[in-house]
Order: sequence, then C-alpha cells, then structure tokens
Amino acid sequence: MKIFVLSDTHGKLNRVRDVWQKLTDVDLIAHAGDYYRDAKALEEAFHVPVVAVRGNCDGGGRREFEIIETEYGNLLLTHGHGLSVAYSLDNLRYLAQENDCRAVIFGHTHEALVMEEDGMYFINPGSLSLPRDNSGGSYGIIRTTEDRLDASIVYYDTLFRNNKKSGNSGFIKSILNYSDRL
Repeated sequence: MKIFVLSDTHGKLNRVRDVWQKLTDVDLIAHAGDYYRDAKALEEAFHVPVVAVRGNCDGGGRREFEIIETEYGNLLLTHGHGLSVAYSLDNLRYLAQENDCRAVIFGHTHEALVMEEDGMYFINPGSLSLPRDNSGGSYGIIRTTEDRLDASIVYYDTLFRNNKKSGNSGFIKSILNYSDRL
C-alpha cells in the first residue's frame, strides 16, 4: 500500500496539487489535521480515498483519531495537539498501543519527522503550506507490505529544484568574496 501523508495544509492546497502531479500509484491519502475540509477537497479532486482527522484549527478533541488498516498492521492517525506532541511522543505511543497500532501519523508541529523507537514508528509529514523547520515544506510517503513499513519525508524544494528560479545573488556573493577588504 502506498500512502500520501499530509498535515497542516491550512487551506493552502497549491503545493499539494503540484506534488500530486508527480506521484503515482497512491492508494490512500492520510491527512493529519488542520484543515479537515482540505482533506475532503483532495478526495473529491484526486478521486483517491482520504482518511482525515480534525486538528486544533478544526475544533478537534484530545482523543480524536482514526485507524488505518494496512497489510503491515494498524496505523493511528491523529493531529496530536491534545496529546502534547510538541513536548513528548509518549502520549502518542500509549494511544497507539491501546489501539493495537504499529505506527502513528501525526501533525501539529509543522516539523517533519520519521522515527522508529522500540518497534513503534512515529511519522509527521511536516507542512507543505506553513513549515516551521526552515524547509520549503514537506510531506510523507508510507509504503507497507505484510512484513515492512517504509516511511520517508519528501521536501518540496528538493522535488521542484529544477523548476525554481534562481535569485540574483551576485551582489551578496561579491560582498562575501571580498569581505576581507571591508
């Protein structure tokens, strides 16, 4: 199964549409909150099933989550704001364990993360719209088989590097090159 993982789109879907044009064979979109209505718009536009949860900007509650069934096992999808994800992943772990899940997909921090700890995977796709990790935005791809889960973060700027216009850095570069003269 191939899952396109998003979070914290905040009503800004242009980059999601850009990325979608480069993806193939997506079976499911997982949207980890902050703007639930964006998830529904993506399902309608892309004609792929979407599993979504509400985030703090949607009025979502502390224990709001969905379970995604895969051949690898269950994945817990939550936004995470009510579980203090900015401070610790322990509450995510406990909620996942309570619901027989082998991985957690969450958002809220706007910072990408893929981590495995004691057999539990934690996946935060970051945000394509409003990143807080000094990146140009990011999303996640999860691939599952019966005996394996692979998760990766893809950065928007890397994906679209060849399409970026280069800025005029000549002036700054010349100052730095000759800074010993100042």
